[in-house]
Amino acid sequence: KGRIAGADTVTVTKNEILTALNKPEHFILAIVEIEGARPHVHYLWKPFSKEPDFGVTSINYNLGNLLERAENPLNQMG
Repeated sequence: KGRIAGADTVTVTKNEILTALNKPEHFILAIVEIEGARPHVHYLWKPFSKEPDFGVTSINYNLGNLLERAENPLNQMG
């Protein structure tokens, strides 16, 4: 998900959430903040904890909350 620096939210689709929950070992949420020409990438393993309601197509998440949980990808690989 790409976000301009200073954005408050990031929109995630229901399909992305379901994929993350059903195949957590294969899903990493990458958030890319763009500042000028230099991107900054944040990675979240197991970013979601529950399925969205039946009629939901997407959910807006607080970007700051997601970024607080982000980690360096090298910390997760072994």
